[in-house]
Amino acid sequence: MAKGNKGFGSSLTEGLDDEAELDVAAPAESIMASRSQTLARIASGKMVTDRTEWVDPARCRPWRLHNRDLDHLTEESCRDLIDAFLAAKKQRIPAIVRRLQGNPDFDFEIIAGVRRWWTVKWLREHHHPEYDYLVTIQSVTDEEAFRVSDVENRSRKDITDWERGIEYSRALAEFYNGSQNEMAEHLKISRSWLSRLLDVVRLPEAIIAAFADRHDITVRVARDIKPLCGEDRSMKLMVKEAAAIVAERDDLGIRLTGPEVAKRLIRATVSQRQKTGGEIEVKGKGDKAILRYSHSPRGGMTLKILPKSGASREELLRAIEGILEAR
Repeated sequence: MAKGNKGFGSSLTEGLDDEAELDVAAPAESIMASRSQTLARIASGKMVTDRTEWVDPARCRPWRLHNRDLDHLTEESCRDLIDAFLAAKKQRIPAIVRRLQGNPDFDFEIIAGVRRWWTVKWLREHHHPEYDYLVTIQSVTDEEAFRVSDVENRSRKDITDWERGIEYSRALAEFYNGSQNEMAEHLKISRSWLSRLLDVVRLPEAIIAAFADRHDITVRVARDIKPLCGEDRSMKLMVKEAAAIVAERDDLGIRLTGPEVAKRLIRATVSQRQKTGGEIEVKGKGDKAILRYSHSPRGGMTLKILPKSGASREELLRAIEGILEAR
């Protein structure tokens, strides 16, 4: 199977930019056919016969492992695609589907193109019944469908890290026996990047609850928070701060952005104590002092990193960031 994946990422992601931009320009039919054939060939390791046609979106349903959060598909989030379809008077780039057998309610399930499907449905419900759903019909297994969907959507800017993390987490368990090495090899991505995406959805639920929208949890946010979750003291402090953030949101309507939540959680782990001479001591793991700082009369700051504190570079940087944010 890995052999059939040779050049998996680069052969398809090249030229697949933002979905709206793709639909604004009208590609030649030969380009669409080539793209469709390449997806099929890479998915199954051989050439297959597929067909592109217009279908009723009401006869289509998203595949159970699709990578879109349907609750996040709204007129606002799909506005660029709605405008592109209206300007072109149709959908130009086909979605990828496979045919369902023996289902009285649906003829196809959508492997890639859920956002396009939602947009066509929305247009039909808002005075444009003439719009149909353009699809390429393929015959692929579940694992092949996952890889086709991944390549089709990997370069999309409108899919969040949370959505990718959920999709990868499900696929890891279902197709790759929990082996991140095997999954990374099949998808032709680095093991470190796969691990970072999985970390997004592996944060403790008490920490996730602090975010007004789970989609605000990015790879960078998870990277900064996850190491602290493994420290008992830091985890307790973050859980307490997370509860305070939730209370402020529920009681006062204060809605913080993802980075703002992350900064508050990290800052909560920095223990500070006033020392003689105006110095403030900052403690790290094991309640051990790792640095001291003081403010000068002219508004400056003096920072001292204590020797033999045992603090890592990352721990020191988090402490310094907390100090600066608190100024």
